[in-house]
Amino acid sequence: MKSRILFVDDERHLLDGLKRSLRSQRNVWEVSFADSGEEAVRLTEEQHFDVVVTDMRMPGMNGAELLARLSENYPDMIRLILSGHSDEALILKAVPYAHQFLAKPCDAEVIKHVITRSLKLKSLVEDSRMQALVSQIRSLPTLPELYVELTELLNSDRVSVQKVGEVIGQDPAMVSKILQMVNSAFFGIGHHISSPVHAATMLGIETLRGLVLSAGIFIQFDTKALNIGDFTLEALHRHSLQVSRLAKAIAESMGVDKQVVEDSLLAGLLHDIGKLILVQSLPNEYRDFFDKIHDCHAELLEAERSVFNVDHGRVGAYLLGLWALPDSLVEAVAYHHEPQLSEHFAFSPLLAVHVADALTSAHSTDAAVIPAGLDMTYLEASGVADRLDEWRALHGSLLEEAG
Repeated sequence: MKSRILFVDDERHLLDGLKRSLRSQRNVWEVSFADSGEEAVRLTEEQHFDVVVTDMRMPGMNGAELLARLSENYPDMIRLILSGHSDEALILKAVPYAHQFLAKPCDAEVIKHVITRSLKLKSLVEDSRMQALVSQIRSLPTLPELYVELTELLNSDRVSVQKVGEVIGQDPAMVSKILQMVNSAFFGIGHHISSPVHAATMLGIETLRGLVLSAGIFIQFDTKALNIGDFTLEALHRHSLQVSRLAKAIAESMGVDKQVVEDSLLAGLLHDIGKLILVQSLPNEYRDFFDKIHDCHAELLEAERSVFNVDHGRVGAYLLGLWALPDSLVEAVAYHHEPQLSEHFAFSPLLAVHVADALTSAHSTDAAVIPAGLDMTYLEASGVADRLDEWRALHGSLLEEAG
């Protein structure tokens, strides 16, 4: 079945240009065009669309208003903004509803790549209910103390962008959302960024103030509402930081380039972000899952799939992919428990996170952390099985440093 794509723009010459440029996709896409938000709403009422790509500044219903309506009525729809750099105020209004932002003028090949990648990501989460749930995520639970610290910094007259980046870099929810912004073409950066401090620097304090204080991309959640059995936001946060630090140390021990080290650090921080999505969105079902794990001693992924029809790795990866984070991070999050599914047998952020998660969880005394196994076949095929003793020693050193 062909995927249905809807383009919305009040500039007819742009739509005509897209029609010509996208003819090569006619065997895989069914493409429709609307020259206003109102017409787009009418078309979506007549047939289902997989992806909508809309301009922002249009007469009548603007792009932000259109995406807000489509998000409510068709939650599984992939929603993209194609807009000019002068529309920052409207962009902030669209932040809760748009998955990715593309800047005009945008090459047709870039548009095709973004749409193709977004559609391919759906294979990670085949359950339609879960696709809709993930697509609706606007923000994730942030530790209250970090949220307060960040807002106080941004409200200060004298604020260091370095400090802002460091605070963001301590929280998986903040990191994922800020990287959605900085890796979008709208901000004109145009290259892969995975360092929170670098991201904060590139965005600048005024844009960060707008995103955090006006657009509300970070929200302070009541952590008590997220405490289910032994699961707590604080426990997940501790584990994510530990895995992140060890994954970075493992990458450094391999002598890989700086980008792979940064991606390993970030992938470790984000590897369990799917758990945040599940516990925030489906607390009652997460309680059933947690009971099954601890009462019946069920295997983690097996129990998740029996309750949610998907595991936390794929849920997290789907969201990060929709938010335009790099493939290396999406792969690491998706397959950190089953790395052989990546079909990538060499050192990578995935391998670093797989090992770091297994070593960290095996030695954790936190009841909320469920031990993860090491895939020795994968490590041997990747030619790194002989480094395990070295990495165990690295883990021990990090534990000693942490006190």
